[in-house]
Amino acid sequence: MTALPREVFKWLQSLDLTFPIRNIRRDFSSGYIVAEIFSWYYPQDIQMHNYDNCSGLPGKLGNWSQLQTFFKRRNIEIPEELIEGTLHCKTDAAELLAQYLYTKLTNRKVKRLALDHDIDFTDHAYQLQLPMHARSTASTAVKNNLKITEFLTAPNIITCQQKAQDIVHKHIQHRQEERLEDPEHFDIKATIGQRCVRRPPPANTYTGEDMGWKDQSRAASRKQNTSTRKPSPEMQSHVKSSSTSNVTFREIRVSQLDHTSQPALRPAASLSSSPVLPPIGSQS
Repeated sequence: MTALPREVFKWLQSLDLTFPIRNIRRDFSSGYIVAEIFSWYYPQDIQMHNYDNCSGLPGKLGNWSQLQTFFKRRNIEIPEELIEGTLHCKTDAAELLAQYLYTKLTNRKVKRLALDHDIDFTDHAYQLQLPMHARSTASTAVKNNLKITEFLTAPNIITCQQKAQDIVHKHIQHRQEERLEDPEHFDIKATIGQRCVRRPPPANTYTGEDMGWKDQSRAASRKQNTSTRKPSPEMQSHVKSSSTSNVTFREIRVSQLDHTSQPALRPAASLSSSPVLPPIGSQS
């Protein structure tokens, strides 16, 4: 009962339950004490002779199925993760369920509703308290966090494999975080890039967001340089001569060649040596 806040512990004692709570995970897993708690607030809906204070899995499933039917009829919303975690005696599930019932039934707030660590229903918080050499491996993490009752309630092989893969993935993620926090323990040496000296960039450099402005400024500077650049003396004289010279154009008319003008254009030698061709359009 050390994980429960004091006001929740007092509230459970004030209900005068039939069986005292010694181990909250084991006592809440059957669902009998949860039904007895609700019987104080809903005496007409819950009769305790319908529930069995047992330790076997079939009796636990029967108690929780009756409770879930009662929750739906009364529109009481309790997360499925809390119910499944409490049924399978998961870490911190029963403690959170007791706090959740206290806030729902008494309309009061708990000073410490959440725990000091992340809520994932695993033994990760306990593993952090152990020395590095005593922490569990991946296979031990699957054995500790995957209960045999989960295999019995959900005999599907694919579902059990997914749960095991999630546990292994979380274990690998926690290991990577430990390697980053304490690299000396794992004999991780820094790379050349990590060991090199990092100098701050100059103040007049541009960032990646200012590359567009940088290109525009370069284009503007090029235009300014070309406009302010002085031409050579040869270029100046050539420009002056071309500007002062007057260029005039004359139109040339070309007449179309006719058949009457063909003999006049032929040379005399060609006329004597070659026969005269008949005019165009004449009959031979």
